[in-house]
Amino acid sequence: MRNSGAVPSLIHTRNAVALSFALNGFCFATMVSRLPDIRSGLDLDNGSLGLLLLAISIGSVIALPLTGRLIDRIGATAVTRLGGVLVAVGLLVAMTGVVTDVVALTVVGFFVDGIGIAVWDVSMNVEAAEVERRFARTMMPRFHAGWSIGSFTGAAIGIPMAALHAPLLLHVPVFAAAAALATWWAAGAYLPPVVTHEDRQAVECSPWREPRTLAIGVMVLAFALSEGAANDWLSLALIDGYDVRHWVGVAGFTLFVSSMFVGRLVGPVFLDRYGRAPVLWGSAAAAFVGIVLVVFGDSVVLVGAGIVVWGLGASLGFPVGMSAAADDPLRAARRVSVVSTIGYTAFLAGPPLLGLLADHIGTLETLLVIAGLMVPAALTVFAARPVRPEVEQVAS
Repeated sequence: MRNSGAVPSLIHTRNAVALSFALNGFCFATMVSRLPDIRSGLDLDNGSLGLLLLAISIGSVIALPLTGRLIDRIGATAVTRLGGVLVAVGLLVAMTGVVTDVVALTVVGFFVDGIGIAVWDVSMNVEAAEVERRFARTMMPRFHAGWSIGSFTGAAIGIPMAALHAPLLLHVPVFAAAAALATWWAAGAYLPPVVTHEDRQAVECSPWREPRTLAIGVMVLAFALSEGAANDWLSLALIDGYDVRHWVGVAGFTLFVSSMFVGRLVGPVFLDRYGRAPVLWGSAAAAFVGIVLVVFGDSVVLVGAGIVVWGLGASLGFPVGMSAAADDPLRAARRVSVVSTIGYTAFLAGPPLLGLLADHIGTLETLLVIAGLMVPAALTVFAARPVRPEVEQVAS
C-alpha cells in the first residue's frame, strides 16, 4: 500500500471535485451554445450537423472503456488533467475547421473533444466516489448537480456571445482553455491513490464479467435513457402530442431539468437515511408514474405534475450508479469505466432509436417505452447496495 505525501483536506478535495464537474459541464454547454453558428459556418443542414457531432460520440465511446486502465496506471489527477487539455485542444481544432470551412478538421477536433470528455468524466467520477467514501455520506448526486450549474453558466455566457456574433475562435477555445487551466489546478487537490497498481493486480478480474457491475450498468442504462429521452424528446412530445406552442414545450423541458437539479440536491438526504435500494426503487416508480402522467394527462396540471415527478425520479439513478460501481477502490476506475460506457451508450443511441419509433407511433406515445424500462431498472436496483471494499482485505 502507498501512503506517502501530504493528503489534502477532504473539504478542499471535495470542492476541487465539484469544480471539475462544473467545468466539464461549462465546456460542454459553451460548445453547444454555438451550434447554430457551427452549422451556418460550415453550411450544413440538421442531418449533416448530426453526423458531424457523431464524431464526439465516437471519440467518447472509444475512450470510455479504456479510461479505467489509464486511471489505474497514472491516477485520476493526471487523467482529469489530460481530459481537460484534450477538450481544449479538440475544441480549438474544431472551431478552426469551422472558421476555415474545413469540415474534416472540425471532425478531427470533435473526435479529440469526445475523447477528452470521456476521460475527464470517468476520472472525476472515480475521484468523487473516493471523496464520498471518505466522508461516509452520499455526495455523488450533488457533484452531478454541480455539472448542471456549470452547463447553465456556459449557456448563460453563450447566449450573449451568440447574440453579439462573437467570433467562434474568441469564444469557445478561449473559454475551454480557461476551464482546462482551472481543471488542471483543481485536480492538484485530488487525493493520492488509495492503492498501487500492484495491489490492483492482486485482485485482477475484468469488470465486464462481474454480474454486479453489469447489473448496475443495466440500471444506469434505464435511468440514462429516461434522462436522455426527456432531454431530446420531451419538448417535441408536448408540442406534437398536445398541439401546444413551441415555448410551452421548452417550458416543459425547463421544468424537467429544474426537477432533476432539485432531486440531485436533496436526494443525498434520503439516500443517507433510507439507503440506496429503497430510494432507487422509489425513483424508478416515480419516473414510471411521471411518464404515464405526461402521456395520458388531460390537463396542464397533470402533465406538469408528471414532468416534475419524472424529473425527480430520473435524477438519482446515474450518479448513484457511479457511486455503487466505485464502492471498492481497488476496482473503482475500471468498474466506473464499464458502467459509464453502458450509460453513455444509452445517452447516445437511445434518442435516435426513439426518433425512429416516434415516426411510427407518435412522439408522445414513444415515451411509454421509457416508462417500461423502469421495470428492469427496479429489478436491478439490488446491485447498487453497498459492498465491503476489497481494499480492506488487501490491507489486512
